Amino acid sequence: MPTLSDTKKLALPAEEKESHMFLFTGEDFNHIKNLIYRIAGISLAPSKKDLVYSRLARRLRVRQLDTFSAYIELLESGDPQENEEFINALTTNMTSFFREGHHFSILAEYLRALPESTPIKIWTCASSTGEEPYSIAMTVAEHFNTFSAPVRILATDIDTKVLEKARKGVYTLDQVQAISPDRRKRFFLKGSGKNVGLARLRPELQRMITFNRFNLLEQQWGMREKFDVIFCRNVMIYFDRHTQQSILNKFAHCLKPDGLFFAGHSESFHHATNLFKNAGKTVYRLKN
Repeated sequence: MPTLSDTKKLALPAEEKESHMFLFTGEDFNHIKNLIYRIAGISLAPSKKDLVYSRLARRLRVRQLDTFSAYIELLESGDPQENEEFINALTTNMTSFFREGHHFSILAEYLRALPESTPIKIWTCASSTGEEPYSIAMTVAEHFNTFSAPVRILATDIDTKVLEKARKGVYTLDQVQAISPDRRKRFFLKGSGKNVGLARLRPELQRMITFNRFNLLEQQWGMREKFDVIFCRNVMIYFDRHTQQSILNKFAHCLKPDGLFFAGHSESFHHATNLFKNAGKTVYRLKN
């Protein structure tokens, strides 16, 4: 899932720019564009050609290939490991703790309105490196004043590397600096010795979350239960309109009748008014 997450945004940092040592034709780019669309639903604009080269040239070196056409043949052969690396290479995670902070205030209000002891299920479908699901978990722990709240948080992403980092729950002090001192004290353990400069989420908070790999393009999602809250922020912008509609239909089936759906600040669902109605700033409820 492009998880793209809170989360997935393609950008080319200055340090990644390089002169082309591999021939990368327009036909190669179109093959790559079609592959990533078929596998992950990401729609690449022509302006992303240099970025795609930079990201995938690393994979050619790792696999000791001389041409992009050979790399494309490897991908089309169905090599599962390389397909996973291919997806990871073309998705970059931009996220932070309590990003779009008004969403967490709305989440807290929603929790307050629910009957006490009601089992609550939350899904963040583009969890990236974990900042979003951990922000949700902190909001839940603050509301219930316990780490043993009747809440289950499912955090998914298509990128296996960011999920690995998210499960560890370790961040630099710079990454947690924007969090209030009270929250840092309550929810983080400050590293010492070889871990100086790092902070780790408390294990009690981590246990509130289950991290799994998931691709929003799967034909059958296999969700056996409906969710009270779904976070899908800054993900849909990387899909074309047809793919968006298909995924939103599935989200509608996964959301409880009185549940909340959180989208990103740059997203709107004017084309899905048959499914969702506005319930606040980039927050939606089911229409029916």
